[in-house]
Amino acid sequence: MIALYLPDSNRRNPDLLVEVPQGVPAKNFHRPRRGETRPERGALRHACPVRGPAAAALSELEREVGAPGDGLDRLRLVAAPFVPEIRLHLAEDAIVWWARMEAASGHALPPPYWASVWAGGQALARHLLDHPELAAGRRVLDLAAGSGVVAIAAALAGASRVVANDIDPYAVAAVTLNARANRVSVAATGEDLLDSDAGDADLLLAGDVFYDGELAGRVLPFLRRAAARGSQVLVGDPGRGHLPRDRLDLVASYRVPTTEPAVDTPVRRVEVLRPR
Repeated sequence: MIALYLPDSNRRNPDLLVEVPQGVPAKNFHRPRRGETRPERGALRHACPVRGPAAAALSELEREVGAPGDGLDRLRLVAAPFVPEIRLHLAEDAIVWWARMEAASGHALPPPYWASVWAGGQALARHLLDHPELAAGRRVLDLAAGSGVVAIAAALAGASRVVANDIDPYAVAAVTLNARANRVSVAATGEDLLDSDAGDADLLLAGDVFYDGELAGRVLPFLRRAAARGSQVLVGDPGRGHLPRDRLDLVASYRVPTTEPAVDTPVRRVEVLRPR
């Protein structure tokens, strides 16, 4: 859970080393030092204002973030464990937060996947910040964005445009809040894009999308259509049950601190992959 990594363990552990296959060059990325102000980004406005259910969710999350008090059922702005350059509004215990919000609303709410930072997304975000040339100057689409950690990393790496897509209105709201906290411009959208080919995205990023068989059956054709159209496609995955390993090639491997509910091991090996 998130609480296991607060506060000091949110700093990157130097023992969690990246394993990069031969032929993948490493590049340096400027990380702000303690006390150093992050450079201002020119376009802090959001290209697509949040509307409809996501607008209501955004108002709700803004109230949550501003509410006084501590506890397992609260959101906190914390550094992502494996990507401490990025701060996110996360639940100390996403299940407890979910239960309280459902009780308050009087109806079922979608699982708050956005309230934890998942292993595949952290690996992708780390890979982008360590290899900013992948995103710099490019149009980026982050599929199933959740908290928005991957989209924010792409923006920090210099992408010309970043769209974070998630069908959960609360995730759209969370991406908006988290982009604001990191002073980057990310357009958050809630459409189901899986029957498309990712439009004009130069770089398509998908973290933790192979946890469900039905979803995987739609995601893989989407990724392959985008790649056939000319998008560069990268996937981050910790070896979930529906990962089609025989259709993906390894780009890099990371050992990532686990913050996911119901995962026992404190560190998971996560792969960054691309379609064959």
